[in-house]
Amino acid sequence: MTALEGRPEPPPAQLNLNSCRLSSLPDLLRHGQEVRVLSVYDNDLRDLPDWLWDFTRLTTLNLSANRLAELPDGLGRLTALRMLDLGHNELHCLPEVFTRLTGLKFLYLSHNRLTSLPESLRQLRSLAYLNVTDNAFTALPEWLGELEQLVEFRAYNNALTFLPGSLGDLKELRELHVMKNELERLPAELGGCTRLNRLMLQSNRLTALPEEVGKLPALAELDLRFNALTALPASLAGLEGLRFLDLRANNLTTLPEGLAFLPQLEKLDVRWNRLSSLPPAFRQLEERGCLIYT
Repeated sequence: MTALEGRPEPPPAQLNLNSCRLSSLPDLLRHGQEVRVLSVYDNDLRDLPDWLWDFTRLTTLNLSANRLAELPDGLGRLTALRMLDLGHNELHCLPEVFTRLTGLKFLYLSHNRLTSLPESLRQLRSLAYLNVTDNAFTALPEWLGELEQLVEFRAYNNALTFLPGSLGDLKELRELHVMKNELERLPAELGGCTRLNRLMLQSNRLTALPEEVGKLPALAELDLRFNALTALPASLAGLEGLRFLDLRANNLTTLPEGLAFLPQLEKLDVRWNRLSSLPPAFRQLEERGCLIYT
């Protein structure tokens, strides 16, 4: 209590209430409009007080690992937000308020019950990181390609059967993680992601790859294990920056000979395929120090 005002001291600019077994936010926080970073990770919150949406100076809000099933439209009043973590809750939908949250750079939505994304999210043209893993998505919206500053997109552990071709418009994208879905094919437009560095496709249902995958000049890591590939496009020989190639547990009987000449390759894993042997040209990979598992 302050001696002059007889009221609680205002909370600090950063407030951490993680793992406090809270079922509601303490009412004494209602005077914390100056708080810029609020984290209430790992509590038992089922709803949020209306006064929270008056914290308009918040730049970081971590509500993850609670029991939230829905969020009110008041979220849209937090227009200074740069990072919003809603992961590990029970959300089945999101409010259409993201047209007012255009400063967001990091958005975590993992481990919820989401089947779709709100249309207003397409306005997040500054978003650099989007995580929608461990939900119930069967498809992703075509407008994802409008998130022009997106650097990293994680959508693994869903039920996706295809990816929107508009992903090829993401010229800043460095990492795409779509493991453990039900993808049967990749869009040819993916070749437009000229800065893509990591392409993680483990545990899908891919039987073939488009030639355009071989036109990703920045690709350093390609994970294709546990799919149903029967052949690889010869264009993969053009991935001159590729360092790690994981082909485990597919149905491959041959490999493009051009893979043997990839200048940066450090590790090639082809175990659990139907290869009788590697072409002789692959010996030079081992001779220069590339680790090959067969």
